[in-house]
Amino acid sequence: MIHNVLEFSVPSIDPLIIFLVSGVFSMSGALSAGAINKLPEEDKPEFAHKRNGLMTIVMAGNLAAVALLFSMAYGFSNLDWWIPLLCMFITFPVVHLVILQPMLGELKTLFLSSIISAVSLVVLYLYW
Repeated sequence: MIHNVLEFSVPSIDPLIIFLVSGVFSMSGALSAGAINKLPEEDKPEFAHKRNGLMTIVMAGNLAAVALLFSMAYGFSNLDWWIPLLCMFITFPVVHLVILQPMLGELKTLFLSSIISAVSLVVLYLYW
């Protein structure tokens, strides 16, 4: 009886959609954290000057990088090999540089991408 209560079914989602969403936001979070860290001290956002602010930025970037690794592994195991390869080097960075970074800015992109990356880790685990 308890076993039936704990079981739940996850809705069917195409592996390409899971890979693209998790990969784009993971790459965006990692690139944003790197860009913020490379800024001169006077140009860094106010959040980076607060106590533990820079450490939070680095940890968010690391979380996004781990999510990107899992996203790529998911993509290579569930899709043709060339789709994740091209997305890693062309699609994901272009979406970050052309859409997300200009629209939101580095800090907002980092926080949004980190949240979505954390959620995507759960989704990748459920659909693996």
